[in-house]
Amino acid sequence: MVPVAWYLALAAVIFAIGLIGVLLKRNALIVMMCLELMMNAANLTFLAFARQRGDMGGHAVAFFVIAVAACEAAVGLAIVIALFRTRGNLELEQASAGHE
Repeated sequence: MVPVAWYLALAAVIFAIGLIGVLLKRNALIVMMCLELMMNAANLTFLAFARQRGDMGGHAVAFFVIAVAACEAAVGLAIVIALFRTRGNLELEQASAGHE
């Protein structure tokens, strides 16, 4: 049986990779993928603690996080498509209203 600490360490590494990507990348698609990584790390944490405690509460929360991630992907993709149609690129620096 794998110790819960290993799952938590893996979740921390995945979350850190996602956070670094959100903070450093300029492309909107990359930022969205990094947000998904962060949500998956949170899911892994919920599931690790649910396994440790032996209850289903973590699984229920993980399903809600998956639903939120699906909504975020749909809305984010619509924003990315609108951004690409109006600006011609996906750079977040040029997405503000002041840049033409």
